[in-house]
Amino acid sequence: MSNLKSTPLRDFHVAHGARMVDFAGWEMPVQYRSILEEHRAVRRAAGLFDVSHMGEVDVRGPEAGRFLNHLVTNDVGRLFPGRVLYSPMCYPTGGVVDDLLVYMRGGGDYFLCINAGNIDKDLAWLQRQAAAFQVTVTDRSADYALLAVQGPQAVRIVQALTGVPLDPVEYYHFAEGAVAGVPCLISRTGYTGEDGFELYHAAGDAPRLAGALLAAGAPHGLELAGLGARDSLRLEAGYPLYGHEITAEVSPIAAGLGWTVKLDKGVDFNGRAALAAEKAAGPAKTIVFFKTGDRRIVRPGTPVFGPAGEVGQVVSGTLSPMLNEAIGSALVQAGSAAQTLTVDIRGTRINLHLVKPPFVSLKKN
Repeated sequence: MSNLKSTPLRDFHVAHGARMVDFAGWEMPVQYRSILEEHRAVRRAAGLFDVSHMGEVDVRGPEAGRFLNHLVTNDVGRLFPGRVLYSPMCYPTGGVVDDLLVYMRGGGDYFLCINAGNIDKDLAWLQRQAAAFQVTVTDRSADYALLAVQGPQAVRIVQALTGVPLDPVEYYHFAEGAVAGVPCLISRTGYTGEDGFELYHAAGDAPRLAGALLAAGAPHGLELAGLGARDSLRLEAGYPLYGHEITAEVSPIAAGLGWTVKLDKGVDFNGRAALAAEKAAGPAKTIVFFKTGDRRIVRPGTPVFGPAGEVGQVVSGTLSPMLNEAIGSALVQAGSAAQTLTVDIRGTRINLHLVKPPFVSLKKN
């Protein structure tokens, strides 16, 4: 893995027994002891994730807000200092460039978190779009590390290390202050469906902060958690993953993210015409979520069949540690969701039982 990028916590992971893998060009921990146990720890107590591979971007200038509202499908105009917005960023075709978080620090001062595998592509897209606005786009990815504490005990664990009152920080809001003496942007967001915080901080402070969080969380059942649990947790919650439920070919409308597409926000934005047409006509294909009643995992790429033949394919699949059965998502022809859908696993035809996520009861702030 000598050619892979690494986060500031690479040695920390190895010292704690992580199994390291290549993820989007990064050497990352997929698990420590057990994906199943790490997943269950997040649902029952807390998990600590290193997500420092994610990209960070400053967007500043007198037209920063107008630029971002042109860039993304959701309504940046609803933001105020301390508020976070989730949104897809689309091509003119309506396909997704990436999904991201937009943080508003103040007037003309915004901060983006983008997906690790899309950093170079996103930055090129942002710079190209920014040319028509009075705005600067600055890649800050190398400056930041990012730790996530997720689960029912997350507030108690982080609060023990900071003087910032956390209860007033609502879901999809943020505050700034020191955690274990490390200056942080403390964001009440996450990718597990549980309550918790994502802590943006200087890359050099990551080992110290990770050690402090691990020590503070030990009495409360906190476990180190890797990419394996991160994926099974997000799928249980019904959250999309770029390259799976959303792609350059799968729009937010087709992905069931129509609530993020604000056609009436009063400004034109990339993909608006295509998305408005797709919403009016209905998408040709749609993302559905399913469980099987069987423990055999349905892998991405597996064909999905209706009564008359193949109607789509699986895009995500895993074993739900909480349900003890296979769950997943599939991109299928519009209308086929009303039919009986099946997959073939090593010669056995298995029914897909469609579910509106989340698959399990979740408790967020």
